[in-house]
Amino acid sequence: MMAQGDGGGASGRGRVLVVDDDPALSEMLTIVLRTEGFESRVCSTGDRALAAFREFRPDVVLLDLMLPGKDGIDVCKEIRAESGVPIVMLTAKSDTVDIVLGLESGADDYVVKPFKPKELIARIRARVRKYDAATPEVLQIGDLEIDVAGHQVTRGSEAISLTPLEFDLLVCLARKPWQVFTREVLLEQVWGYRHAADTRLVNVHVQRLRSKIEHDPENPEIVVTVRGVGYKAG
Repeated sequence: MMAQGDGGGASGRGRVLVVDDDPALSEMLTIVLRTEGFESRVCSTGDRALAAFREFRPDVVLLDLMLPGKDGIDVCKEIRAESGVPIVMLTAKSDTVDIVLGLESGADDYVVKPFKPKELIARIRARVRKYDAATPEVLQIGDLEIDVAGHQVTRGSEAISLTPLEFDLLVCLARKPWQVFTREVLLEQVWGYRHAADTRLVNVHVQRLRSKIEHDPENPEIVVTVRGVGYKAG
């Protein structure tokens, strides 16, 4: 399993790295995060983002898509290459291509500027919720074994590396293999949305999950599409 974030936020709710070149927005986010009990650090360029990530070891990253130097897509790929830490994109664009590119690069969620601070905090809380000591639970789905409490997915003796969000998505489906989940229900149960949101989040993450767990992602047998409805465990 990829690490969710090694910072752990020993004090308060956790650590948040803000990667954004807008000083006014960064200052506002720092105040809001402090008020909500988070420890935060700001990095204003994409070129320094990976070094700041490695040094600060945050529990979640707020990442602007449009950055001077290295852009947010490249930063997202760099962080994702070495960590499963939750990444929430900040985007001033409602441009479909950029949002999907960000999600495909490894981001877990996104908010469009201008956003309400409460909305952003809700997105952060959904991603950094701490896993309490869970009751031992092992699920089978296809030829995969899921150790829910240990956050491990294995096929035979091989461990499969998933981000925390991909793991949550798989567990949600595997716990109820008889149920077809609509994208809206998955958004609520996995992402924490309680209102209409972008179902592309679900589609892109299902594709990412399939690329890691399916023998043939083009012909999935574990996470199956139910045409016109949503997804179910195979």
